[in-house]
Amino acid sequence: MTTPADRAERGRAARKDASRSSHGLWIPGADRLDPLAVLARQATHRVPELVPLRHERMAASPYAFLRGAAAVMAADLAPQPRTGLTVQLCGDAHLLNFGVFAAPDGALFFDLNDFDETLPGPFEWDVKRLAASVVVAALDQGAPASDARDAARAAAGAYRTSMRRLARLGELAVWYERIGTAALRPLVRAARRGRAEAPASRQRTTLRAVEELTGTAEGHRRIIHDPPLLEPVGPLDTAMLRRIFIGYRSTLPEEQRVLLDRFRLVDVARKVTGVGSVGTRCFVVLLEGRDAGDPLLLQIKEAERSVLEPHVQQSVYPHQGRRVVAGQRLLQATGDVFLGWVTGSEGRHFYWRRLRDMKGPAVVEGMAPALLRTYAELCGGALARAHARSGDRIAIAHYLGGSDTFDRALADFALRYADRNRADHAALVAALAADRTPAATRQARRDSRNTL
Repeated sequence: MTTPADRAERGRAARKDASRSSHGLWIPGADRLDPLAVLARQATHRVPELVPLRHERMAASPYAFLRGAAAVMAADLAPQPRTGLTVQLCGDAHLLNFGVFAAPDGALFFDLNDFDETLPGPFEWDVKRLAASVVVAALDQGAPASDARDAARAAAGAYRTSMRRLARLGELAVWYERIGTAALRPLVRAARRGRAEAPASRQRTTLRAVEELTGTAEGHRRIIHDPPLLEPVGPLDTAMLRRIFIGYRSTLPEEQRVLLDRFRLVDVARKVTGVGSVGTRCFVVLLEGRDAGDPLLLQIKEAERSVLEPHVQQSVYPHQGRRVVAGQRLLQATGDVFLGWVTGSEGRHFYWRRLRDMKGPAVVEGMAPALLRTYAELCGGALARAHARSGDRIAIAHYLGGSDTFDRALADFALRYADRNRADHAALVAALAADRTPAATRQARRDSRNTL
């Protein structure tokens, strides 16, 4: 059995493959892929009428572009030196993919939120995406580059110090580690000083989701349609969804199947969600338990191949929905009991989850620099906790070391990448203004169909 000393030495040895300071030296290569071409290739598999909406949302700001450009960033990170220290990556660890959740026992905790791109890979890729999102968000708010760099450095520093703390804990202590409400208090205090909102805790509950998305008429609760963001599906898709519901049920643990069987499916609608996910097939399913006053909202979302897959090892799960579910279960401190997966028509892969299980992201827009820095630190600590469950936390901790060399390098990288992201965003804005639709996107409009 490998000893802690052996693992520590492995971490220090990884500095030969990728020194800590090398992470700050990012320069786009001459053969860098055209980001608009990357987006066009993604569009070939998406609902054609929603592709323009995705581009419109990405064009709203540099930060919105970054949210939708996980595939672009993955291609940019791939040629860089790698530590070889592998974890289960989130794959899209930007600021808004963290939030507050409620465990089944009602306790609130802070954790990662989005796992569509999850795959094993070098731990630093998630940290770099987080740091880049911090800088881009800060600059979007008009903060000076010095403040943006300081916030990114704080995020990387929180990741490093949290990983070093976790490296000293036992296996069970790490596995059951949670970031609870006590860790949110500095953020709440900073929010009050900065006149911005901290992450909502009980504001965006499952009950509120029901209130926002459904209505009751003559004693029957149904989904309220709001095209094109929330709209009815045809009878064929409805019938297909009812059939694949049985397949989804079979992927749940036995006790969760008993719970699910206490509900009946009463309505379904197509939903547009997020920025990067716009165009993937996504549906909201309304179920009813004891009566109309006992609703449950589930989301069924298409799972494509991770944007990381061309650059790291292929997933051990041929089913992409199962890949997402397995990654979420591994990374989150307390998982969603309704997580499952299923195959739809035409071989498409989907995963199911509960919609808005009492989670609330921070409102990044309008965050004062001090608040953004505090929130970035919280995200960095949460990311370290997630990585420590799957990776060699002792090796990573000794790679990172006790100095701030890694923190400063990540901050340098984030500033450089924010400049590139700003240019990519401007290119998209210009292409939309000139109505230059990539050929792959035009093909998507001809070939893609909105079916399960």
